[in-house]
Amino acid sequence: MINRFALVFSMLILLIGSIACGQNAIGKAVGDSGNSDSAIGTSNVAESIQESTKEKRADLQTEVKTLADVSEAPVGVFNRLWSDPPTLDPHLTSDTTSAGVVVEIFGGLVGFDTSLRLIPDLADSWDISNDGLTYTFKIRNNAVFHDGTKVTAEDFKWSLERAVNPDTASPTAKTYLGDIVGVAAVLEGKSSEISGVKAVDDSTLQIVIDSPKAYFLAKLTYPTAYVVDRNNVSVGGLNWTDSPNGTGPFKLSDYKIGERIILERNDLYHLDKAKLAKIQMNLAGGSSMAMYENDEIDITGVGLFDLERIKDPVDPLNGDLVVADPGYSVNYIGFNVQEPPFDDSKFRRALNHAIDKELIAKEVYSDLVVPAYGILPPGFPGFNEQLEGLRHDPVLAKKLLSESKYADPGTRPRIVITIPGTGGTPGLDLEVIINMWLETLGVEVEIQQVEWATYLKDLDEEKFQAFGGLGWEADYPDPQDFLDILFHSESENNHGLYSSQKADILLQDARIETDLVKRIDLYQEAEKIIVNDAAWVPLWFAGERHVLIKPYVKGYELTPMTISKMRYVYIED
Repeated sequence: MINRFALVFSMLILLIGSIACGQNAIGKAVGDSGNSDSAIGTSNVAESIQESTKEKRADLQTEVKTLADVSEAPVGVFNRLWSDPPTLDPHLTSDTTSAGVVVEIFGGLVGFDTSLRLIPDLADSWDISNDGLTYTFKIRNNAVFHDGTKVTAEDFKWSLERAVNPDTASPTAKTYLGDIVGVAAVLEGKSSEISGVKAVDDSTLQIVIDSPKAYFLAKLTYPTAYVVDRNNVSVGGLNWTDSPNGTGPFKLSDYKIGERIILERNDLYHLDKAKLAKIQMNLAGGSSMAMYENDEIDITGVGLFDLERIKDPVDPLNGDLVVADPGYSVNYIGFNVQEPPFDDSKFRRALNHAIDKELIAKEVYSDLVVPAYGILPPGFPGFNEQLEGLRHDPVLAKKLLSESKYADPGTRPRIVITIPGTGGTPGLDLEVIINMWLETLGVEVEIQQVEWATYLKDLDEEKFQAFGGLGWEADYPDPQDFLDILFHSESENNHGLYSSQKADILLQDARIETDLVKRIDLYQEAEKIIVNDAAWVPLWFAGERHVLIKPYVKGYELTPMTISKMRYVYIED
């Protein structure tokens, strides 16, 4: 196996390129999200909204001038390589490529700072009832949309109801808003209003949840809970995100598909205003390292080919190198456990044990990734150092295969793993893994590629027999964001349709457990069940991240999650 692996490795290593920072992950999916934009309302509704807001907008012009009082003029343009986002609609966002743009244009009640502390956003304060069920938010007096229209509690109520309306077809509404009383009724088409959401007055929003949950506030940082402008959505129709009227630190200035996205500073932003004048995202592609060296972009990841060179103190780019802690993400291969042959746990476990992750991590990735045998990444709350997982054991792999329903190749169905892509070469690791399955088990696997936005749409609809080429990045630092969202039998993000009654009970108990130690114990017990059932093939946790950042770029933080952070960045002369 070593010799054949070496041949595969020698071909695959040629394909290692530079990493474009922050583009591909699911939890945003490490990958991208693909659902077409949708709007609620008819032209008549849009006309009535326009009429009702004319006076409101006119009255605010004087106030807007006051809000636009900017003590420091923005300086400089930040250039980076990016990819076309599948959507700019926050209520449809389920991937990091989209989220990386959306979090800068829009905002919600609360957010995270670059230290991952929960901070006020459009709400400047909130109270939680003694029973932990009722959250009362106060909207900031200076909270306005990009056009100067004041943000009200009613705007949030409408936005949350739009997000869960079946016509919106949000792939994330149930996951991130399902704790709110009345959301299920709207999702099922039984109501148009969320009974647990009330606009008490223009500046007071009340949200009631179904049981006390420690992570509920953190869930509201996800784009599904962001506010959107009703007039903007209704008048703009399906194309409303061409000119989104957001609330974030930047506003969309220009978007040419396959060419560029340009964001400009929002001078009416309610928090500390951005220090950059513009962010320019190059969507045309290319070698990020070459573009960085040619001063076309200001940031790039460092690929394996360049890493040794860049680490050399003599190299002129060595001073630009930043080494960051690992991100909160995991890459994996998923199975639809309701489809043959993945409906047999012994077959799934055999595939897991046949993979030598340590060898791949060393020989293919030069130890820049950490082999994953669990779900929760190192450093993340609840990470279990004692979890053994399904380690490389070819003897056990063959034994499990012989005991499975699909021991006889003649009874084994065709196996296809679908990955995102448009005809390029599959991931470095996947070809080696497929080769290991063939050599160790005699199991043949084909690869099918699907364009990214379509891939995410089909993933949400559980169309794949098996799926790879993606990962999951944390949306908030709580084990619930991985284990419950990805593996509870009723979760809309359980794309492999995994179901375990024992795991479900543990995850449900953990939702409402107030003792932190007991919560962690429940999650770790659930993780053991999920891992030993081989619901996935966990592949890699991120290792240290090696990034080049131009010396004139200041304030750019390499956070382990996708959050709004570009307002902190500035260009130093």
